[in-house]
Amino acid sequence: MRIITEVAAVDRAFDYRLSATSERAQLGDRVRVDFNHRSVRGWVMGEVEATPDLKEVTKWLGYGPPSSLLALLEWASDRWYGPVSRFLVAASTRRLVATLPEPPERKDVGSDANFEEPVLRAGIVQVAPTTDPMSIIVSAYEATLERAGSLLVLVPTESWASRLRARLERRGYSVAAGEAEWDRMRSGWPVVVGARGAALAPLSRLCGAVIIDADDESYVSHATPTWNAFTMLQERCRRDDAPLWATSMLPSAKMVGLAAFQRLPDLEHGWPSVDFVDRRLSDPHDGVLSRESLEAAHEALATDEAVAVVVVLQRLGSGRLFACSRCGELARCASCGQGEREVGTLIACDQAHEPRQKYCRHCGATSLKAVRAGVATLARDVSAQLSRGVSELTAASPLDAPLERVVVGTEAVWQRVRRCALVIFVDFDQYLLAPRASARREAIMAVGKAGRLVGARSQGRGAVMVQTRRGNDPVVESLRSGNFDSIIDDEVETARLLGLAPFGAQATVSGPGARAFVEQLSARDLVVHQSGDVFTLNAPDVVTLSRSLSDVRRPSQRVRVAVE
Repeated sequence: MRIITEVAAVDRAFDYRLSATSERAQLGDRVRVDFNHRSVRGWVMGEVEATPDLKEVTKWLGYGPPSSLLALLEWASDRWYGPVSRFLVAASTRRLVATLPEPPERKDVGSDANFEEPVLRAGIVQVAPTTDPMSIIVSAYEATLERAGSLLVLVPTESWASRLRARLERRGYSVAAGEAEWDRMRSGWPVVVGARGAALAPLSRLCGAVIIDADDESYVSHATPTWNAFTMLQERCRRDDAPLWATSMLPSAKMVGLAAFQRLPDLEHGWPSVDFVDRRLSDPHDGVLSRESLEAAHEALATDEAVAVVVVLQRLGSGRLFACSRCGELARCASCGQGEREVGTLIACDQAHEPRQKYCRHCGATSLKAVRAGVATLARDVSAQLSRGVSELTAASPLDAPLERVVVGTEAVWQRVRRCALVIFVDFDQYLLAPRASARREAIMAVGKAGRLVGARSQGRGAVMVQTRRGNDPVVESLRSGNFDSIIDDEVETARLLGLAPFGAQATVSGPGARAFVEQLSARDLVVHQSGDVFTLNAPDVVTLSRSLSDVRRPSQRVRVAVE
């Protein structure tokens, strides 16, 4: 048998022969072997002719990923430049499974889907943030009833998966979810629901798949290898010849370019009611909450919502933005338009295009004030303005901590708060001026997620307040009109010009050994850009990038390769 061990540093297979204690081992199963005088666990990846000089497989441990999934994991290893063992671990369970339950039969349990037939075509479906995805999931289940395999449904978070699983079971569907039910997935349960990791659920075959909010950041693994659940699911459906439904509030260039694109009618009515406050026109003596936001907060507190007000602050990775004390304009780079921050005694953007003295380009004033950042400071100031206690909520906050009627936090609030009367983006410019190509789309999607808390504008239940100093920004204009076609078209054109997905491939190389790694690259079609100690590799396609990376020997120093 050809075995890959859990030792990620040794990314290759070794040959062993079966013994009396491991003779039942099949492709994908987990076994124990002697590796360099150590007893380690591994997976059976292939069959080889047994010879007497081979070491024996010590023990059969239990079931692993089905054999039909192994080729996909090897493809993923090449696609994202990571050890196969990392993907094998992701497709396995920490506990050992020696027996599998008998799966229930897939059956028609009735439908309440109310979408028109064109929307049910497999592909990208643009939906409003408040659209209930249940009808799409039910329709996908019915459309694949005659196919062999399981329906796989991905949602951005585990908490969402838990709620969706309960809703489906109340309707009569047989659902498996979570690592605790890995054995059910392995045996082929009719419906499997999960977050990012479920893209590697141990299913022998997919009859179809649904991914909700397909371009959500939570589907990207930031640990090496930096794989993407949407891309993984696309490839998995292609191999199984299974239809894929992917929903998005604002489809990215990658999604628009790779699949059939369709949108639900009356999208604008499913977005929340959004009010904008131009802080350039506000009284300089106002606090972190403008007068308009303060009045809206008091009105929300008069409702009977358990959590009435949510205040969101999205912080940049480092530094502070500056604004003019006289006219309120943000300090922005004249070359790239990004926010400028303090660099020694000067201010400059992240790329330091034009370091300069602290003065306002708009009115010439020399008094610039730092825009306050930090949830702890914001929570203190909001509490003082509203004269009541507030809950501070970040990713590090306990999941079971009780919440006050006013919650101040980062985007972790989307995980904890299910409903409120008002969401205030206290500094929306942190989104608009973020140093990322996807900053505009992420800003719009943040407002969409806020809409899920307050409800659609057609319901008249709640509202979103956006405080900004960029009242004429294209994102603001799109949110006002409810039409995002220009944003989508601009992203597609930008991706085309810069060679980003789906019109190219990109990887980032960092770490002490990054320079030695990049110097070995020899592909003529590869373009290398350097920013400090970080190197960005651009290739015309993923195949070229993967081949170039696989030809490079890793240096002795640590290096991190993140393939987008």
